[in-house]
Amino acid sequence: MTLLHLTPSDLERRGAPHTAREIAQQPAVWQRLEALVASRRAALDTFLAPLLAAPAARIVLTGAGSSAFIGQCLTPALVQALADRPGVRVEAIATTDIVSNPEQCLTPGVPTLLVSFARSGNSPESLAAVALADQVVGGDCRHLAVTCAAEGKLATELSSRLDALVLLLPDETHDRAFAMTSSFTGMLLAAAWAFQLPLPPAKVLGHAAQQLLDTEAGRLQSLTDSGFERIVVLGSNGLQGLAREAALKILELTDGRVVALADSPLGFRHGPKTILNDRTLVLMLLSGDPYTARYDLDLLRELRREQRGRVTSLGARKPEGAAAAPADDVALALPLDTPDLGLAPVALVFAQCLALLASLRLGITPDNPSATGTVTRVVSGVTIHPFDRPQP
Repeated sequence: MTLLHLTPSDLERRGAPHTAREIAQQPAVWQRLEALVASRRAALDTFLAPLLAAPAARIVLTGAGSSAFIGQCLTPALVQALADRPGVRVEAIATTDIVSNPEQCLTPGVPTLLVSFARSGNSPESLAAVALADQVVGGDCRHLAVTCAAEGKLATELSSRLDALVLLLPDETHDRAFAMTSSFTGMLLAAAWAFQLPLPPAKVLGHAAQQLLDTEAGRLQSLTDSGFERIVVLGSNGLQGLAREAALKILELTDGRVVALADSPLGFRHGPKTILNDRTLVLMLLSGDPYTARYDLDLLRELRREQRGRVTSLGARKPEGAAAAPADDVALALPLDTPDLGLAPVALVFAQCLALLASLRLGITPDNPSATGTVTRVVSGVTIHPFDRPQP
């Protein structure tokens, strides 16, 4: 397999075969996932319908690290899809927040669906969040686990419960590399299809991602060769969660040697903009919503006028007029009316490739980038303390 003009022998020698394969496989994996979710449609509807029909029901999308950002990407689209059910609340709350602050995150007696995203399902916080939800919410709690590992503890512990449903993704989504790539987009899309959120078909998304992989190697290499030392990723609404994941990929795969920041275009002016210098790359994720895009383009024009660092945009269309910089604007091969949730997985493929190339430029091995072992593929060193406060 060749990726971005890197041959299999190049990738093997430089410690990147798993990361490269897991990035490259995504267009094909997405089509298999769409078929998988369709095959589970009856079970999903039977499981979800009673909770979604309940007055004042609550959906909590949870995970740790990258898995938490999946919930942040999904929340705006799910809120909009459930707008005709005003009693239903949707929130993205990281397992790391639930575990340390259960009483602030969970409400006793409120019908709650805890949607857990987990690559391996073995992170201590993933399992503790499930247990705390059962403890605090009580019998009104239900669980939907979206995970990539059949043998993971999350899948095995929930698979036999009547109040839970496990949506198990194909084994190839269980990334072997350190950083989550196909596991992230796989869980994001699987959940979107499970809740029947509006998206282009998997074939359309996959075609756009494959075209990016086939045609953008030169642009990605040019950005990498600029030697950026800082990167800022900006996105609005669900694309803000995507921006956090993209920034994290750069931070992880460069072992912290590239400083990465994520924000919204409007929020960026309120202090974080001070990060800009001539060694900064800004990656702007342009919203497909015409109203939101006005704010994105305002900042894009401002950044290009000020010329502090290099600015690249990603969206379903290229910006026009003063905001345009043809060499640094990427139009994804998606319909112009693609919602932001549909833009997210394709745009992330671009960011994943950028992170891979930045890692290789620095002489880091992307499959295992942490030279000191400061971070590990499955988080370790977490002590789960008993939560023994009496519940009302």
